[in-house]
Amino acid sequence: MLPFRLVYHPGYDAGFRNHVFPSSKYHLIVQKLQAEGVISEGDLVSPLPADDEELALVHDWVWIRRLRTGTLSYEEIRRLEIPYSRRMVKAFRLAAGGTILASRLALRDRVCINIGGGFHHGFRDHGEGFCAINDVAVAIRRLQRSGLVERVMVVDLDVHQGNGTAAIFAGDRRVFTFSMHQANNYPLEKPPSVIDVNLPDQTGDEEYLAQLRTYYVPSLWLHQPQLVLYLAGADPYYQDQLGGLALTMMGLKQRDRFVIETALRAGVPVAVTLAGGYAVRLEDTVQIHCNTVLAALEAVQATEFESHGAET
Repeated sequence: MLPFRLVYHPGYDAGFRNHVFPSSKYHLIVQKLQAEGVISEGDLVSPLPADDEELALVHDWVWIRRLRTGTLSYEEIRRLEIPYSRRMVKAFRLAAGGTILASRLALRDRVCINIGGGFHHGFRDHGEGFCAINDVAVAIRRLQRSGLVERVMVVDLDVHQGNGTAAIFAGDRRVFTFSMHQANNYPLEKPPSVIDVNLPDQTGDEEYLAQLRTYYVPSLWLHQPQLVLYLAGADPYYQDQLGGLALTMMGLKQRDRFVIETALRAGVPVAVTLAGGYAVRLEDTVQIHCNTVLAALEAVQATEFESHGAET
């Protein structure tokens, strides 16, 4: 049994078919982890969908109502770039509930992974780029309102800059937004994060990891968060259809372990969301996400001694 839980719901699959966003990947990740003996049924916990009041901590009521009633305009659907359906809305609500739950469990268990989530292009009053609801922002505001945390650090390592998250938390010193992404890629307009690391096209493993060490570690110590919310994007992969970086599977796994282990060694729990991934071969995206779970396990095992020593 894993030393941490995985948050998952079959409803994460929004039913997209013949779309570059493979919403079927979530159950395939769980199937692969179970088939390989990495997880058992007891490692999985199921979230409740985020309700309107939780969404309203971040999103405008007009946007919430339009999602609920299916009254989005043509322009709003065009910006989303995904087909509207009630199943789609439920999937995003479940993802937000999953990131809330994963964040709570991370505070208890040091690490927790939401098999879904990471929808960082969601703004207060609209969605963009496959993201109708910003689950990361909702989870942060929900935990802050509950008094569980005050200072949070968002570590966004999707290939695309986290524009929605940056805009939502602009000027809020309690939330440190860190985004390392391909500069010459979506979104065209990039509201500034606290730290934006803009990478050139075809950046590979060595340079990527060097940049991560240079900027992530001092940012973590500067902000001293009570929780790291990590968006482990699979799309910096060199065969991703929507990316232009050149990381290998091994490089991505090293990235994941470094982010998680560095935070744990600093005494900061980590909630992980499995963000974007659009590889030419779906099985590659699934493998990258499974490797994130393995990297988290390695990070926890590597820091267990330090954690027990601190307790004594």
